[in-house]
Amino acid sequence: MRNLYLTNTLTRRKELFVPIHPGHVGMYVCGPTVYGDAHLGHARPGVTYDVLFRLLKHLGYKVRYVRNITDVGHLEHDADEGEDKIAKKARLEELEPMEVVQTYTERYHEAMRLLNVESPSIEPRASGHIIEQIETIKTILDAGYAYESNGSIYFDVEKYNRDYGYGVLSGRTLEATMEGTRSLDGQSDKRAPYDFALWKKAEPEHIMRWPSPWGEGFPGWHLECSVMGEKYLGKEFDIHGGGMDLMFPHHECEIAQNQASRGTQGVHYWVHNNMITINGQKMGKSLGNFITLPELFSGNHPKLERAYSPMTVRFFILQAHYRSTLDFSNEALQAAEKGYKRLMQAGRELGAGEGVIPSEAKESLSQEVQTLIDNVYEALCDDLNTPIAIAHLFEAVKLINGGKLPEGDKAALRKLFEDVVYGVLGLRDEEAAGSSGKAEKALEGVMDIVLEDRRKARAEKNWAESDRIRDLLASFGITVKDTKEGATWTLE
Repeated sequence: MRNLYLTNTLTRRKELFVPIHPGHVGMYVCGPTVYGDAHLGHARPGVTYDVLFRLLKHLGYKVRYVRNITDVGHLEHDADEGEDKIAKKARLEELEPMEVVQTYTERYHEAMRLLNVESPSIEPRASGHIIEQIETIKTILDAGYAYESNGSIYFDVEKYNRDYGYGVLSGRTLEATMEGTRSLDGQSDKRAPYDFALWKKAEPEHIMRWPSPWGEGFPGWHLECSVMGEKYLGKEFDIHGGGMDLMFPHHECEIAQNQASRGTQGVHYWVHNNMITINGQKMGKSLGNFITLPELFSGNHPKLERAYSPMTVRFFILQAHYRSTLDFSNEALQAAEKGYKRLMQAGRELGAGEGVIPSEAKESLSQEVQTLIDNVYEALCDDLNTPIAIAHLFEAVKLINGGKLPEGDKAALRKLFEDVVYGVLGLRDEEAAGSSGKAEKALEGVMDIVLEDRRKARAEKNWAESDRIRDLLASFGITVKDTKEGATWTLE
């Protein structure tokens, strides 16, 4: 098994990945708050942790990947005051909150499917784990790191800071945190502005509420991930991923909750992807400068010159290292489209998908191709360096386009495309898929014509002709069945 190195935000250095349990990996990634369509900024963590998931499996690990759905508790501006983002959407659209959740969860799944992002092993919802969150709050209260105030429960950051030190992930001191939150002083039931909610009392107008020992309310946004991470991955697990914008306060608060409730920080490797920007500014719904994925795929947005395919978007994301910012522009997407198409064309030239390397082909590999393959894997295992891996793959493209390759080299490069380009990087050949779709439509059109001829024969009681058409289609593996609504067909 190849060595994998990941940049650990907690230690601020690149480290050799060593799982807690040999051969097994537990990974948790913060998923979306489902109150609107996923945008380009959501695509980046979707693709980044999909590549990590795929790479870990390709390296031979058995991976349990948990990505949550936030459907309650995430208040406006990521604060402890204000309206729940989902409840607000439900109020504006005159819907039940869970109608909003269902709609946008399905739309998020569809966007991820188009981007060829694999489904996680488990996808829990915050609203499905209220009991567990209440029990964790009780534990934190018993440990002395939380307090009740007017029906809400807040985490006592100052006490925790004295005992363990708050800010280990982000590097923020309590004084710096105080400066950033001073404007909230006196505006809530907190003892200090940097304390954060574990449970919020539901005001009369608040739609989403559950009973608790402290009255009706709802859980804090930070708490859900601590609770669901422990439930499905244990008190300690290997990797926690998410965007850099979640490092503080969300992930910082998770560490504090973990330590207070289970006596351990809980996560060994914190991995954070950077932001996608527009003109240097973070893309986000709160800033109103986002482009949704449906808009991107359709071209229906004023900032878009035209539509961009899902695989163009995926390739665009992979062209930058996940820890660097990625600035949106039509020019960058069009350049990514050209690069993606060159790579797919090379795969078609190789006949990728036709099989694995025969043993004799392995022995006849040239040193040039073997080095190229090693370089691709070295880049991927060096903190998911997809842009360097892609650069080496384009060296392979030059070899493929440069003339007749020896069979051993061709077979090895074909396997590299199967395992890495289509496998780890998760790229699909949209042109080949489009050709397949055209063939299916053509077959459907031909069958409509044939079955119409057969319908006329049956209407004229020409049973011999009707049977002849049916038997002829059967010889091609097409089964025709007669129903009250008409004839149906299936291709076996």
